[in-house]
Amino acid sequence: MSRVFNFSAGPAVLPLEVLEQARAEIPDWQGSGMSVMEVSHRSKAFIAVAEEAEADLRELMGIPDDYAVMFLQGGATMQFALLPMNLSQPGETVDYLVTGSWSKKACKEAQVVRNARVVADGAESSYTDVPARDNWQLDPDAAYFHYTPNETIGGVEIHDVPDVGDVPILADMSSTILSRPVDVSRFGVIYAGAQKNIGPAGLTVVIMRRDLVERTADDLPSIMRYKSHADGGSMLNTPPTFSWYLAGLVFKWLKAQGGIAGIGERNRRKAESLYAAIDASDFFANPVARDYRSWVNVPFTLAKPDLDGAFLAQAEAAGLMNLKGHRSVGGMRASIYNAMSEEGVRALIDFMAEFERTHA
Repeated sequence: MSRVFNFSAGPAVLPLEVLEQARAEIPDWQGSGMSVMEVSHRSKAFIAVAEEAEADLRELMGIPDDYAVMFLQGGATMQFALLPMNLSQPGETVDYLVTGSWSKKACKEAQVVRNARVVADGAESSYTDVPARDNWQLDPDAAYFHYTPNETIGGVEIHDVPDVGDVPILADMSSTILSRPVDVSRFGVIYAGAQKNIGPAGLTVVIMRRDLVERTADDLPSIMRYKSHADGGSMLNTPPTFSWYLAGLVFKWLKAQGGIAGIGERNRRKAESLYAAIDASDFFANPVARDYRSWVNVPFTLAKPDLDGAFLAQAEAAGLMNLKGHRSVGGMRASIYNAMSEEGVRALIDFMAEFERTHA
């Protein structure tokens, strides 16, 4: 077997140890003679898996008891619609900070069903910077404030939790969850698609303060109510069992890496070394304001854009995959989530230095 270094923004690289364990267990899980994909989600064996995964996630993130944890389908994009429908009433205001493509999409979906206000928009900087806090137009009576701590496409990250008074904070942490310690108690809701730091696509984790769970509107179908899912242990309908099982394996792997503190320190080193290499170069550049550079999604451009194709082709030949930037911004992007090793980042830095030497 020959593993490459996969810099995909998502679905993203998974820990090799997790993949190997899953491979070994697929045909015969826990001596059952069946795959975990074949057993009932109502069985005692799978319920134990689900409960252990939740317990490990609570331990890793320090999730307080007054928060519900849900393992849902639909992706983070589904939450773009469910959050305003559940946590606000018609006529109420909901506030959105727009710092890139994903927060913009979240706001657009909310505007379909509620009075969603843009408190500030980073469009003027082409989403390479975050609007100054003094310029945010917040509504102190808003049902909630929503932001995206890390914009996967643009590589813009807000490193501190915004102070918005007593308004509940909702955060789409799809690309940063579990990548470094976070104070969950600062948030009303944290939600994240699994396919970057948690596991395979098809699962979404929603961490919600219980008073907000109770806020759910009664006029929604049960499948669209967070309270229904929380009360049903995320098994209101058949859950994505394989994705849930793999997420549990990833949580175990994270605990073995020293938990969130340990993985956070490693992620910091990876990001600092890659940015240092880019900044020291006259051939590569990162467009993001320094205070808002992402730890996990690092976009960069070449001084000679006509060499983009050659860079990608030679990178793939060297086993460095999925470095092409998003089609909306171009250039390159290295996503260096939890499962990307420091060895992989060093290999990318060495390749970039050699490419610059031969093409500058």
